[in-house]
Amino acid sequence: MSNILLIYSTTDGHTKKISLTMQDVIESQGHTVTLLPVEEATAETLVNYDKIVIGASIRYGKHQKIVIDFIEQNKTQLESKPSAFYTVNLVARKPEKCQPDSNPYIIKLLAQLDWHPTLQGVFAGKLNYPQYGFIDRNMIRFIMWMTKGPTDPKTNMEFTNWNSVNLFAQAVCDM
Repeated sequence: MSNILLIYSTTDGHTKKISLTMQDVIESQGHTVTLLPVEEATAETLVNYDKIVIGASIRYGKHQKIVIDFIEQNKTQLESKPSAFYTVNLVARKPEKCQPDSNPYIIKLLAQLDWHPTLQGVFAGKLNYPQYGFIDRNMIRFIMWMTKGPTDPKTNMEFTNWNSVNLFAQAVCDM
């Protein structure tokens, strides 16, 4: 069985929730999983694992800089063993934007990094207007209005397809 490192970057906690679900699925298959926020992951950490999974959320159309920096600094190690990357974003709520070959955020990021992880995934996130501060709530409502999404400020909705998350986690086991 494999020793798997699952690194995540989250803005509002939903990418961590997805990562915890993946951890449960992978561990149920007999693998060992260490879950770490990207802030705690180091080049030295990567050496101890057979497979590396990185999950990152989007805010205002961008992945967090710390994720990009981490991948750039550790690309050689990431490419030396089976690796997976998944992105969590609200654009993926649309059926035509929920695959690695159709989601603009994963396409742009992987091209920018010139990185080709073994496995790629895209998951729709969660929209929780009541949790956001005034500026984020209104900026995200404007973006959702432009993309024909929910704009009611009381909206608290999960768009994640949990079956897709489970299938991705199983595919990590099979890498």
